[in-house]
Amino acid sequence: MFIVCVIVSVVTAVALLASALMKVRRHPICVESVVETCGVPLKYLPVLAALEVAAAAGIVIGLWWAPLGIAAAIGAILYFVGAILAHLRVRDVKGLASPVLPLLLAVATLVLRLATV
Repeated sequence: MFIVCVIVSVVTAVALLASALMKVRRHPICVESVVETCGVPLKYLPVLAALEVAAAAGIVIGLWWAPLGIAAAIGAILYFVGAILAHLRVRDVKGLASPVLPLLLAVATLVLRLATV
């Protein structure tokens, strides 16, 4: 079971880092979704990226220290729930696809980390 936890945790961390990189590079798709559609000011993209990098690091380090992994997975879940709420607030149903997959990965990471403590 721990091997599955490691695999899912690494996939989740990679997804978080990819999302963070898109924000740091101000990728047009990211800017359109986060800034133009959801109305998040452009100056907050680095903050959002930093939160994703912190969650990714916490999830990976949490493979050795479970409390950190659990906390990081919860943080990632809250982050992506917030992203979903931001899309719903502006009635952007088609934009929900972007945060739903990483949310599901974060939930799977949390469940597996709790199961392997």
